[in-house]
Amino acid sequence: MAKKKKYYVVWEGVNPGIYESWAACQENIKNYPNAKYKSFPSLEEATIAYRSGWQPAKKKVARPQIESSNIPNFEKSISVDAASSGNPGRMEYRGVWTNSGDLIFHQGPFEQGTNNIGEFLALVHALAMLDKNGTFDIPVYTDSRTALAWIRKKKVKTTLKQNNKNKIIFELIKRAEKWLATHEIKSKIMKWDTENWGEIPADFGRK
Repeated sequence: MAKKKKYYVVWEGVNPGIYESWAACQENIKNYPNAKYKSFPSLEEATIAYRSGWQPAKKKVARPQIESSNIPNFEKSISVDAASSGNPGRMEYRGVWTNSGDLIFHQGPFEQGTNNIGEFLALVHALAMLDKNGTFDIPVYTDSRTALAWIRKKKVKTTLKQNNKNKIIFELIKRAEKWLATHEIKSKIMKWDTENWGEIPADFGRK
């Protein structure tokens, strides 16, 4: 079976950039102190990651304390959330396994974004991932009513204006809207009950 092609991003190395082979990547990180690099399955993902800048790996997210006895069984479910330092501000989003807090994906930070946009992108990211894997029996939790409304309408309604700093965010929005327009949502989306269950496990803890 042919080996799948990978793309290698070098953030800190001899010549930072995107490389199409491990050998080329090695030439730019070998003997370079604290080189920063990572592989990606597609050129698109590599490009987004390179533009976003190096982010240290986050293996686990602390799960909030949930004391209510009236909570559902979170086995095999995903929780998503976003955070924005300002409105607009530096925005990032992530998805975790609800029952353990283990990180599944993390994107950002992106300059001049909003929390609502991050929540929407996180939700579509999870849905697209599950659709690609054909795992439609895994529900996705979100605590954002705005993101849920945008998902239903398959359209982002934001007053945020595009500029050179947040251009990548609008590229991600366009990509997410296109996915919603061309795919049937087969995974179940659930509203997280913050009042009874505490903060959603993917929460960034910046409130």
